[in-house]
Amino acid sequence: MSATELEALERAGWEALCGDGGADFYANVMADDGLMVFPGMVLDKPATLAAIAQTAPWARFELGEVREVVDGDTGVIAYHAEAQRGSADPYRARMSSVYTRRDGAWRLVLHQQTPDPDPR
Repeated sequence: MSATELEALERAGWEALCGDGGADFYANVMADDGLMVFPGMVLDKPATLAAIAQTAPWARFELGEVREVVDGDTGVIAYHAEAQRGSADPYRARMSSVYTRRDGAWRLVLHQQTPDPDPR
């Protein structure tokens, strides 16, 4: 797989989070031993899926400044994201995801978010 496939996978996750398919997407893509690191919390797979299912979908998202490194069965993608739910203030953060190839498919083993400092 090429590095650009990781970006496509990450974008597919965001698309799923813009509808009602986010939990299903990550149930398939996230490794059973994977972790997600959000501001103030670290979630395992069951907690991640529950949080996604209980959270309103994003209305829009944009990804930029994408950087990727793929070495064998390990891939890392880092980028800047801006997303918004309804009329709420946009959420802006630096994000990174680490994937590993297991059973012939990329599996998300770690996702981390660092919110951008308040621009005000």
